Amino acid sequence: MKIAIVLGSTRPGRNGEAVARWVYQLASKRNDVQFELIDIAEYNLPLLDEPVPPSMGQYGKEHTKRWAAKIAEFDGYVFVTAEYNHAPSGALKNALDYLYAEWNNKAAGFVGYGSAGGARAVEQLRLVAAELQLATVRAQVALSLFTDFENFSKFQPGTHHEPALNTMLDQLVAWSRALKSMREQSQLGTVYQS
Repeated sequence: MKIAIVLGSTRPGRNGEAVARWVYQLASKRNDVQFELIDIAEYNLPLLDEPVPPSMGQYGKEHTKRWAAKIAEFDGYVFVTAEYNHAPSGALKNALDYLYAEWNNKAAGFVGYGSAGGARAVEQLRLVAAELQLATVRAQVALSLFTDFENFSKFQPGTHHEPALNTMLDQLVAWSRALKSMREQSQLGTVYQS
């Protein structure tokens, strides 16, 4: 099984890179799943420019096809999200909106950071995830700019966050495994019907 850790900020000087690397380092200690760090900034996605809705699966732009191919590789996702004005970054929302089937029937967990631990950004992402048929796990990690970052920029997470991250990952792996089995059963049913 493969889980993507999706770095959801593209802002220069972002705090998210240090947070995503922390998540990746701790997650990589597990031996039950393969993790990969995905930085949406590396995909240079413009504001959604596909003329056909993503639910139709008719991607025409090369950047969309590249993004779709990468996201399709995974069984689940950890979204590392900043909170900007009580919401996730526009870049992360845009990246989610580009695709549809690639997200379906997979699991998602969240690591938020901001003045209120990214909680409001995660709340909004849960609504988006539901529409994309992503099953979100209950546990999440909330990192505070006041207590987990020195001078609001140097990431120094409290030790209490590691157990919270592990709990979220436990739930994410369990749900990802269950949904992978469901997707495989569905594909088998399609093969037998044709």
